[in-house]
Amino acid sequence: MEITTASLMDLNALNKLEHACFEKDVWPFLDLIAVLTFPDVIRLKAVEDGRMIGFIAGDPRPSEGFSWIATVGVIPEFRRRGIARALLRACEARLKTPRVKLSVRATNDGAIRLYEQEGYRRMDVWQGYYNDGEAAIVMEKERGI
Repeated sequence: MEITTASLMDLNALNKLEHACFEKDVWPFLDLIAVLTFPDVIRLKAVEDGRMIGFIAGDPRPSEGFSWIATVGVIPEFRRRGIARALLRACEARLKTPRVKLSVRATNDGAIRLYEQEGYRRMDVWQGYYNDGEAAIVMEKERGI
């Protein structure tokens, strides 16, 4: 597995990954184009045997003092192999803000555990955030930058 920069050429692969990872919350096609083209967004893909198996996007907001991890996804059959952790660390290394924030489904215990292991702390709960009404837990990591 290798981690490289994603581009608009990855649009179809990212769309497939979205459907495999987030059946209830698939991003609209225009949002996928945006995340692959907005100039300051950090976008990384995990690739194995020429196939995109994971993706992460980080949105730096230096004027606000933090960056936002917009999405992290790993195709289900490739989970529990450290791919999400590797993507998270690679993205964080490219973000130059003192804090990084993200949101996660309140029932996604595996992802919450990963984020806590990586130094994220629960900061807030957004009730009814997801399409099906589930709450999101907002997490933040303070960094020594």
